[in-house]
Amino acid sequence: MINNTGFYKKLSYNNIPIRELLKNENLFNAVPSNWVVIVTDIVNSTKAIKNGGHNDVNLVATGSIITVLNKIKKINKKITIPYFFGGDGATFIVAKEILEPVYTALENYSDHVEKNFNLKLRVGQMRVEDIYATGATLRIAKLKLNSFLVTPVIIGNGLKLAENLIKEQFIENIDDKIDDISIDLEGMECRWNEIKPNSEEKKVICLLVMCNNEEKQAEVYTTIMDEIDYIFGSLSERTPITTLKLALNTSFDKIKTEMYARLGKFDLSYLIKNWLITNFGKYYFRFFKDGKAYLYKVSQLSDTIMLDGSINTVFSGTEKQISKLRLLLDSLESQQKIIYGIHATYASIMSCYIEDRDEKHIHFVDGTEGGYTTASKELKKKINSYKVYS
Repeated sequence: MINNTGFYKKLSYNNIPIRELLKNENLFNAVPSNWVVIVTDIVNSTKAIKNGGHNDVNLVATGSIITVLNKIKKINKKITIPYFFGGDGATFIVAKEILEPVYTALENYSDHVEKNFNLKLRVGQMRVEDIYATGATLRIAKLKLNSFLVTPVIIGNGLKLAENLIKEQFIENIDDKIDDISIDLEGMECRWNEIKPNSEEKKVICLLVMCNNEEKQAEVYTTIMDEIDYIFGSLSERTPITTLKLALNTSFDKIKTEMYARLGKFDLSYLIKNWLITNFGKYYFRFFKDGKAYLYKVSQLSDTIMLDGSINTVFSGTEKQISKLRLLLDSLESQQKIIYGIHATYASIMSCYIEDRDEKHIHFVDGTEGGYTTASKELKKKINSYKVYS
């Protein structure tokens, strides 16, 4: 077993349908026991969203991913890690060798978030060996979703167990906050308008599904993904992000929010420069070949499906299609095979990490009106009701 910082990078990616990956346990590897799960989570995110702060919540969650990736890039550009975007937070699995600098960077970022957004981002960790001590498993594979995007796939309850325990046992750092916070959010951008589906009759659907039975996870998730493919079409057909609906928001307020997120202060030169760039972008994407190619890559590099021991996916569809999917989900839930949360809304929102505008960019997608957070609220109510973890 490869059990060093190169473990994840050295995993081969699987260029096959999700269902084929889930059916073949031999394609999954146990995460090394000396790795560590890190979780970031915005406290009272539901309240913040109700108060109109959904874009800030989404941006802060994205920022935690950018913070980690930028820190790792400085440590060693050859290191890659699996991570998962959750709408109001993120989850990472990192080698113990890089834990301390990565964790410190996230704690600094948490202070930055509290200072500039009045949001509390908690950060916690749990060793993989402690996860295994509970009897839970944590197995991982790489899946190539399209020509540009490779994503991690997790089977087992280990990650969700860690996330729950970290959130339950979180202890706030009461050390004095430093005024000069060291952060690195290079590459953060949030310049897109809300993105409506490509048809007026469609909605954006955020779906979370949990199967607590590790032995049945692959089978159950394959059934659900097959049904989603059948009802809504392939991943490219059901994506909520299409080039026709992508439009830049050129307002000063949008750039100003990004400015404070990245810099933590007002910078007139940053504001004017990026406002001008964004305005030029409207014409660049419309009339230039390279601009049109970039828009296509945005749709391909949008993170709309994650399997982290549960299904987390955002896609578009009609009310009739949603009702058909619910028939299966309700049936599986009545058999106590799954618990799910779902939220349908009018559009999606997107925040981005741009290393370069060729192929090194990733776009984190959520639904409006709470998106994943609202779906998660429904899921948590069911978990408490059914006492899944009791």
